[in-house]
Amino acid sequence: MAAGRKRRPPRDAAATMSLIAHLRELRNRIALALLFIAIATAICFWWYDHGLGAFIRAPYCAVPSDQRALGGSGSDCALLITDVFGGALIRLKIAFIAGIVLSAPFWLFQIWRFITPGLKQNEKRYGLTFVAASSALFALGAVLAYYSLKAGLTLLIGLAGNNVAVALTAQDYLGFVVSVLLAFGVSFEVPLLAVALNLVGVLTYAVLKKSRRWIFFLTIVFAAFITPTQDPFTMLLMALPMCLLFEAAIQIARVVDKRRARRADVESFHDVGDDEASPLDATPSSLDEPVGQR
Repeated sequence: MAAGRKRRPPRDAAATMSLIAHLRELRNRIALALLFIAIATAICFWWYDHGLGAFIRAPYCAVPSDQRALGGSGSDCALLITDVFGGALIRLKIAFIAGIVLSAPFWLFQIWRFITPGLKQNEKRYGLTFVAASSALFALGAVLAYYSLKAGLTLLIGLAGNNVAVALTAQDYLGFVVSVLLAFGVSFEVPLLAVALNLVGVLTYAVLKKSRRWIFFLTIVFAAFITPTQDPFTMLLMALPMCLLFEAAIQIARVVDKRRARRADVESFHDVGDDEASPLDATPSSLDEPVGQR
């Protein structure tokens, strides 16, 4: 080591970042997240002609050809473009949406790296669990929504009658597909909110158990209003899994409340003074009492 070179002082693990340092860190994380999204969008823009476009059009192409003005099937099925730049814009929009989805693990990791230094160890554990659970539930809702689009579109287009053919523009169709996917994905996050409220002590198992019937009824009403297709098949496809997820949330709340009550009983012994009797039941049991009832 050169004689005139100074050694860098060791980093203080307990040191806190200044506001400028926080803003600089946030800027760097956002820049990396946008970079990942841009790379994924470029890949999806190329992928559009190699399967992505057909994947998006598949629910519409599954509708009987006599109910579509442009007809066709398989690779011949097409959507309507009404302006010169419509094709480029719709391709870019699909590539951007798909890029956000495909790059989600990378930009979510950047967000996590930004907030994790301020969290405790148990908060990090809960945070990772909720991120994983929310991502899985959103993906489950989006998958169910995609497979429900075929039945929903067939029903809605069929209501126009036998002598009417529908010509959907690419913009309208994409907006419809995105709204259905988001509606299903966000709806499947609602039961997770009930679990979060129970973990922080706001919502108890007793309240959830007492309100179970109302929860299921309001879930069905919620599904009827939020589904863009408004058909019974899509509504039930959203409502039934949500009811199952709410039942799972109720059972999780039951386990959490039992553990919380058991922990409170154990901690109650720490408040007893040295000269005070413990809250144990010292009453002797009868000798002829069955073992299971002692």
